[in-house]
Amino acid sequence: MSTAILLPLPLIIAFATAVLAFLFRRNREGRWISVVGSGAMLVAALMLFQAVWTQGTVAAQMGEWPAPFGITLVADTLSAVMVVITGITALAVSIYAVTDVTDEMEELGYHALFQVLIAGVTGAFLTGDLFNLYVWFEVMLISSFGLLVLGGRRVQLDAGIKYVTLNLISTILFLSGIGLLYGTTGTLNLADLSRVAATVDDGLMTVIAVMFMVGFGVKAAVFPLFFWLPASYHTPSFAVSAVFAGLLTKVGVYAMMRMFTLVFTQDIAFTHTILLWVACATMVTGVLGAAAQTDFRRILSFHIVSQIGYMVLGLALMTPLAMVGAVFYLVHHIIVKANLFLVAGVANRIAGGTELGRIGGLYKGAPLLAFLFLIPAFSLAGFPPLSGFWAKYVLVKASMDIQMWIVAFIALAVGLMTIYSMTKIWGQAFWKPHPGGVVPTLSSLSMGERVTLLFPIAMLATMTVLIGLFPQPFILIAERAAAELLDPTAYIEAVLGADT
Repeated sequence: MSTAILLPLPLIIAFATAVLAFLFRRNREGRWISVVGSGAMLVAALMLFQAVWTQGTVAAQMGEWPAPFGITLVADTLSAVMVVITGITALAVSIYAVTDVTDEMEELGYHALFQVLIAGVTGAFLTGDLFNLYVWFEVMLISSFGLLVLGGRRVQLDAGIKYVTLNLISTILFLSGIGLLYGTTGTLNLADLSRVAATVDDGLMTVIAVMFMVGFGVKAAVFPLFFWLPASYHTPSFAVSAVFAGLLTKVGVYAMMRMFTLVFTQDIAFTHTILLWVACATMVTGVLGAAAQTDFRRILSFHIVSQIGYMVLGLALMTPLAMVGAVFYLVHHIIVKANLFLVAGVANRIAGGTELGRIGGLYKGAPLLAFLFLIPAFSLAGFPPLSGFWAKYVLVKASMDIQMWIVAFIALAVGLMTIYSMTKIWGQAFWKPHPGGVVPTLSSLSMGERVTLLFPIAMLATMTVLIGLFPQPFILIAERAAAELLDPTAYIEAVLGADT
């Protein structure tokens, strides 16, 4: 299949699924359309990854307008991997939503909004120009806001206002940066920008780079711009929380990686020093916030912030090994964090809540769920031989290789604090008896509910174990993605041609 078809295919499938799911939103078929569409999108993503792996970076011009004038879709190793992991997350969450999402939410268009969100995330990973990145960010913002307030509870509306307000500020900064960049360079095509940016005054480009850093920093939820995330992620349905936790902030991190390796490459001593201390502050404040919480989902929400710091750390260090760690961490964290929110949803369903002081007994009554919790929890904390161990190991080694001893110490200390938070969840929700004297069991769920809730959790947990036990293929992929980020020649030639 030609790349001109493969590149837009995941987007086409997601949008087509959204339309069909909306048309059948009042019937049970809508939820299964979403599942089948997510599966088809994953197949298309795998086909795209296979094409990128064998052919190298691929690009296509929509509408046959030549670059840099038309709409460019481009996939290198990092883009292709992120589209695959988006498909995996979409499939897992869509299966989980069969039970988790209420009939009322389905009638209000949950599955259509979910698929539009997946399309927005996929588009952000595949776009080859800045204006269309802005467009995909807006698609994500609109659909995610709809999912966040779906149900209309007061706490959801309050969270939605905070979420949209801060993200709109981010959008204004991003759009202003786009305007300045276009006025300075005359282009918004990323490959073309990489070529032209070197001719622009370094001081002006640094100012624009900081604007983009703040704009993407809000999307990624880095310090001190993360407050919207823990204020909102604990309020919607658990399926929505899971897809938000897995994907949304990672688009901001991806955008940072793309821009600060492809376009803003002049004054890296200044910009990457800022990114370094932002990364360290993000790790520390996130994990301290998690330690202070007593709600399952709030703890996990603050840990999203903390773990984003590790990804930004890899970009800030900017060595080949550090970039490998950042890419590896990005993929690992999407799987683990989405899975932990899915586990929290099952715990809520059988134990009656997520406030740790009001639940308990899950280990005694639901040992399978306890086991499935331990896998992503230990991985998040960096226990060997799970995926999180290798992600943290690579980043800590990269820090030590360039004698960033304080940074390495912070990364290790935050890992220990993560263990504390996961232990707190284990002790309160799983180990101690339920304060109401009940024993939460999975048998309280119907067979169909158990299958649709536990299958995606088991699927993601299995991936975490496999990545940990057999890290070499994934490290190989991360190494190739990192090499392409640090040397974007193939990216530029795929978009503009080899003779530019």
